[in-house]
Formats: sequence, structure tokens, C-alpha cells
Amino acid sequence: MFKNYLKIAWRSLKKQPFFAFLNTFGLAIGMAGALLISLYIHDELGFDKMFADAERIYRIDADIKFGGAEIDASQTSAPMAGTLKRDFPQVQSTVRFRDQGSMLLRKTDAKTNIKELQTTFADSTFFDFFGIKLLVGDVKTALTQPNTLVLTKTAAEKHFKVENALGQNLILNNTHNYTVAGVIHDLPKNSFLREHSVFMAMAGLADSRENLWGNTNYYTFIKLIPTANIQDFQEPLASILEKYLLPWAQQVFPGLTMESFAASGNYYRYHTMPLTDIHLHSNRQSEMSANSSIQNVYILSFIALFLIVLASVNFMNLSTAHSLKRAKEVGIRKTLGSKKLDLVRQFLIESGLISFISLLLALVLAFVMLPLFNNLAAKAISIPYDNISFWSILFVAALVLGLFSGSYPAFFMSRFMPAKTLKGSGQKSVGGAGIRNALVVFQFAISVLLIIATLVVFQQLNFIQGKNLGFKKEQVVLIDDAFAAGNQVNTFKEEVIKRSQVESATLSSFLPTPSSRSNTSFFREGSREQENAIQMQIWNVDEDYIPTLNMELVAGRNFDNRFGTDSSAVIINEAALPVLGVETKEALGLPISQDIDSQEPEYYTIIGVVRNFHYESLRDDIGALCLVMGQSTGNMAVKLKPGDFSKTIAGIEGVWKKLAPGQPFNYRFMDDSFNTVYDAEQRLGRIFLVFSVLSILIACLGLFGLATFNAQKRTKEIGVRKVLGATVGQISYRLTTDFLKMVVLAILISLPIGWYVMGKWLEDFSYRIEVQWWVLLLAAFIAIFIAVLTVSYQSIKAAVVNPVKSLRTE
Repeated sequence: MFKNYLKIAWRSLKKQPFFAFLNTFGLAIGMAGALLISLYIHDELGFDKMFADAERIYRIDADIKFGGAEIDASQTSAPMAGTLKRDFPQVQSTVRFRDQGSMLLRKTDAKTNIKELQTTFADSTFFDFFGIKLLVGDVKTALTQPNTLVLTKTAAEKHFKVENALGQNLILNNTHNYTVAGVIHDLPKNSFLREHSVFMAMAGLADSRENLWGNTNYYTFIKLIPTANIQDFQEPLASILEKYLLPWAQQVFPGLTMESFAASGNYYRYHTMPLTDIHLHSNRQSEMSANSSIQNVYILSFIALFLIVLASVNFMNLSTAHSLKRAKEVGIRKTLGSKKLDLVRQFLIESGLISFISLLLALVLAFVMLPLFNNLAAKAISIPYDNISFWSILFVAALVLGLFSGSYPAFFMSRFMPAKTLKGSGQKSVGGAGIRNALVVFQFAISVLLIIATLVVFQQLNFIQGKNLGFKKEQVVLIDDAFAAGNQVNTFKEEVIKRSQVESATLSSFLPTPSSRSNTSFFREGSREQENAIQMQIWNVDEDYIPTLNMELVAGRNFDNRFGTDSSAVIINEAALPVLGVETKEALGLPISQDIDSQEPEYYTIIGVVRNFHYESLRDDIGALCLVMGQSTGNMAVKLKPGDFSKTIAGIEGVWKKLAPGQPFNYRFMDDSFNTVYDAEQRLGRIFLVFSVLSILIACLGLFGLATFNAQKRTKEIGVRKVLGATVGQISYRLTTDFLKMVVLAILISLPIGWYVMGKWLEDFSYRIEVQWWVLLLAAFIAIFIAVLTVSYQSIKAAVVNPVKSLRTE
């Protein structure tokens, strides 16, 4: 019987190729889009789950408010890990990391350095803790000795064959000699260590053994014993504060108590973050790698669901509209004895057949679109063709989608009365126009929502890129690893400035681009009371820093090498003024002290106030910051004059190779570097754009099909109107406005929802746009324009038909 149903379903589809194409292609687009998004979400939700006992691993985080600054720290102090292992029986093992950023590596007999972008110190427990195996080396001894390191396979192969790596020596940053103690596989792309390629022995880092509870430089991970409960661990974790942190702090602030600390409006709290939640639920300072957001997963999940629902709605709409042509077929079948259940089965098998054909087409579309999608989402996703679970899920999903999409049309058509349908008197009521119209409204409401989201995301990105940041990032080239020039670095700067295409250059420890930062406690007028502590960023710069970046001094003066006293001078930003409790003019000449560990504070004098500039994401408020004049070779920024940049950079590279032979010359433009902070938003905007187009395409396919069947249904009416003198324009207008009413209703529903949802999304940014009325109006116009374009073709085609031919149509 099933075979017979299948044959009839196939013949029915062959008889109506246009109907079959619209349904199949619409479902295929929805399925392909949902499949790609599902693979993306699976990858995001799978972050860090490959590590051994991942469900029992937690990172220790700290929430700190002190000296006017609020810090969401992903790092804690050096002694934290050892203390937790010693004092808490729930803790099975611990591991620490201390990131070092990028480093230059070369063999001892090589002259050229190779740059590794992410390096870190790690405890020797690293391998057992995460279940990482070594390709060469012994997990029991790797990283136990000072000045040893472990490389990933890709990093090792840049210097020697993996099998020959053990015992080889590498020079790091032209100064430190390390011995290779092992090689591991490249870490998975969906892990928090994905960008790290060099792991150095923590045993060689003196700071890691010091009892400095106030410093937060170490990522601390714990693994609980199988029977432990994290909720039971969280409360005793707070005891660390009074037992260890407070005694350390009292050496600096005599008489300090937890009560007086809290009374000053300060706090210090430890808590745990599950390893598998870090990627989607953590957005703290100095994360080990860039994280995503669970919000994006929710948004993409809704988009995938919308695509499937839109495609399913299309199927229902077109099937109920097509029921007009199949009404007599149903009447004849019922007259010949077919039961309602038989007809339901027949129509459901037809919808199931379309669903499985659509699935095959969707797989082809997904395969073709996958490289583009990976580029769009910055992923390396592949379709798991060899995974049985994948195929099982696809089969069940296609079956459920076919049954769901075909259920309403099947039950709708199976209830036709044979007497009415065979006479043709029931044709006016056939087709379920009310439900069809509601489904069209639903389709376009979703499409308009996605259009609004796309416009707002791109508008916010344009706002970010065009905002006055307090410095000029255009025409500024950043030269990485300037320290590689050694004692020639200042000569390199001087030679670069001499070039005619260069306006100025500066050397500094930090730049207002994404990087790690340096928070330090200062005290006004030498006070050592914790109530008077001031947390500020401290950057070492030279006298060319402010002019090169076109920053604006609102009071005081810039640094000047001619003044010897400037070695103990600072320039603060405007955000530091309220923290200091002074006005702009009052700040000049004000003494502040640093180095809370010394018995005699080191004094600085404020000589200038620079206008606030953004050195973090626009999601964050600008914090207090001070610039001090000091020798730092970490970063070099070169301000170029307008002209041929490639020629200028080539000239600078020539100077570099002359003064720093064998050292890699790495540069980037400052505006590009700043924009990388918003990679996630840019990707989200592009994904919105692509899937908005897909949703509109699906909606338009359905609208096109409905317009076609509507025109066919009203053929005689159109003929009569033409005979009575109606023009082509009048008829086209009448046919088009019926659909436009539904689109306008969809717009009225979606505009307030879109305004509210995107307003909530924008709340993540401290500096943001408002959702403007013209954005909503533009989204409405785009929807109406597309709808008119889709429907007008069929409307005009029906209107120009000869009325004689129309009136002969049965």
C-alpha cells in the first residue's frame, strides 16, 4: 500500500512541476540555512568538552572593586592554586597559566626568528590535568625543569622534524635559552587554548613561587574529585579572603579589616567558572582567547528556527492554495470509496517525499555554501558525513518537517465534500484564505525583524568606526616586536622619522588597541590608607606619544626630554579626575605616589591632563589612566603622511632589515587593529545579512506562488473587469493591494518588536546609537518594495491576458 501511495505522490508532483519546484526549493533553502547554523551552534556548544573530565574543571575568577575601579578578573594570584590543592579536599588537581603574548623563536644556530602569536607559562600538571598526550617526550617530566618548553606540532615543524625535537634548544626573544621537552598535537580549534603554541615551564618563573596575594596574573584551574559538588565548594572558597588575602593586605594597610574594606565601598570576591561555560558565558578582562556569547547562540538558534518555520509555512500556504486544483480529485476519490484517513495518508506521503527531496537538495546547497559560511563565521566547520548520528538526526528532522508541513493541508483537503467539489460550487471556499493570509503575515513579520536587526547591527558598527575615539587611528602603522632591534631600537625610530613620508613615531609599553593592560594602585599626596587608593592604568611612553596619536591635552603640557624632572611626572586622563576628587586645573602639580610595597612611596607630579580616549571596546566605559615617561620598546607607532603607503612601509622595512637583520618585520594598521575588537559584531552583522536574504527569498517564493494561484483563481473575474473597461493598471493594482495589506500588517507587528529587541542588544555597549525611526521606515520600505516586485509580475501577467480567453476558462 505504501508503495502505491509513493507512486501516486510522485505522479502528482510530476503533473505540477511549478508547485513542486516552489515547495522543494523553499524547503531546501530553509533546511540548508538551518543545517549550517546547527553545525555552528554544535561547534560553539562543544567548546572545551574534549578535555578529560571537562565537567569537573573550573576556573577561579575574581570580582574586585578597589581604588575607584571595578575589575572582572579571569586571573588570580600565584599562590591560589597551591593553597586550594592543600586546603580543600574537594580539589583533585590544579594547573596555572601565565600568558606571555607573542614571542620570537629561533634555533641556536639560526639567524632568523619565527614569531609565535600566543605563548604561556604552564605548570607541569598541564598534561594530566587536561588529558593531553605528547607526540614526543614524557608527561611525567615535561615542564618540570626550568627553561624547558613544549611546542605544538605546527610550531615545532617550523624549526625541526617532530621526531628530532626532543632536547633541541630554542632562543626566545633573542635572550632566553629553552630546551624542548616535548611536542603535542595542535590544540582543537574549539578550545580556549586553540591559539597557544608554546608552553614554557612555570618552574622557571620566580614570580610563580612568591606569596603575592594582591597580584592577579595567573589563570588558575581546578579539577574537583568525582564526588565533589561545586555548590559545596563555593562557600568555603570565600574563606581564602580572610585567611590569606587579608593578612597580605594588612602588611600594606595596617589595621585593615574586611568590614572597613567593605565600608569603603570596596569588595573582593572569588567564584568559579565551569570550563565548558567559559567560551559562551565569560567576558572578563584578559581572557586567554576571544570568547563568543550565548546571546549570539540564542539569536542564531531563533534564525534557524525561523528559516524552518518560514519554509514550512510556505509549504502550507502553497498546498492549501493548490487545493483548488485538487478539489475534484478529492471528490472523485471519496466517491469511489476512499476514506478520509486514506486521503490524509496520501497527502502526508506527498509532503514527506517533498521533504526528503528537499533534504537532498539542502545537503548539496550546504556543501556548496559551507566555505562561504566558514569565512563568514570565522570557523572551520565540516559536515560529518561519516557520523551515523548526524544522518539519523537529519532523517528524523526531515520526516518531522514533512509531517508538520503537510499536516494542515492534508487534513484540510481530506475534508472536502465530494458533492460540492464535483459541482464546482465549493471552489470559492476552497483554499483557507484566512489562515493563508495569517501565515503570509507571519512570514513577512519575521523577514522585517531580520531586516531591522541587520540595519541596526551595521549602523552600530558604522558608529563605532566613525566615532571620535580621542586619538586618530588613521594613517598610523604599528610595528610589532620593536624590542627585537635590541639596542638599535632608538636608532631605528630616529631613522624612520627622518623619512620624508613619515610625520612622527613613538615607542611605548601600550597602545589604545586590544591588548593586556597594567593596573596599578596610586595614592593622593602620599596617603597610604586603603580608602584613598586609586586604581589606574599606567603606560610607559615617550615624548612623541601624544603628538603621534593626535591626542588632545586639555590642561598642562606634554613630556619634554629637556626637563629632567619629567622622569617623575605623569599625565592623567579626564576619567582620573573624579577618582582623584579634583577639577582639571586643580590636578596640575598634584603629587601622587606609587609602589605600595616600598616603605618610602615614590612620588609623581601631574603635569598634564589628556582628553579621554578609548583604549578598550566601546562596550566599556573609559577608566582612569596615567602616562609616565619611560623607556619601553614593546610597541612602535608610526604616523604616515598621505601618499603611497606601500612604498613608505617598504622603506621602513628596509631600515629595519639593516638595523635588525634576521628579525621578522611585522606591521599592521592601527585602524584595522582597533576594528578586530568588533569581529564578533561584524560576523553577526554579516550572518544577519545572509540569513535575512534567505528568509526574504523563502517568503518571496511563497508570495510568488500565492500570487500565481490567486491570478489563476480569479481569471474569469479579471476577464469580466476588462470587458467592463478596467485598465491593466487598475487590475494589477487590485491584485497587488490584496497582498500589500498583509505585508503592511506584518510591518505593523514587527516594527515595535524589532525596536525593542535591538534596543536590548545595544545595551551591551556603553557608547551606542539609538534605534532611529528612519531605520524602521527603511525596513518597512524594503519589505514593501520586495513584496510589490514579487507580486506585480504575476498581477501584470494576469491583467494583460485577452479577456475572451479568460472568459472561456473553466
